[in-house]
Amino acid sequence: MHPIFKNISAVVLGWLVGSSLNMGLIQTGLYIFPISGIDPNDMDAFAEVMPTLGFEYFIFPFLAHALGTFVGAIMASMIAESKKMKFALYIGGLFLLGGIAVNYMLAGPTWFAVADIVLAYIPMAWLGGKIGVKLALKKAQEH
Repeated sequence: MHPIFKNISAVVLGWLVGSSLNMGLIQTGLYIFPISGIDPNDMDAFAEVMPTLGFEYFIFPFLAHALGTFVGAIMASMIAESKKMKFALYIGGLFLLGGIAVNYMLAGPTWFAVADIVLAYIPMAWLGGKIGVKLALKKAQEH
């Protein structure tokens, strides 16, 4: 496969896998900590209730954002042909933009927005990139 297509595939697949994990964890959180009387698909109602929710309602969103970014970055760095860490950080940037948008649309507590923006995206992409680069190197040495 041509390196450019491989690198594009790294970003697309990293984003898709990370987003799938993200949504799965969000759904799991809504199952474990249901918000009574709110349809999670009604963004206006959801946005209205967000500031009133307790800490436990933000555990799964944070895990979803952090682990989605982490797994997506691992995947991107393992698939990328070159500059593997750069592609892992691209995933972090994509998820960060999404996180900023969601924190703007569904304004929750300030402590969550700060923790989410500062800890869940770029640091997890960097860590995922480090792990993905090591895994890719190990795989290359086996062949």
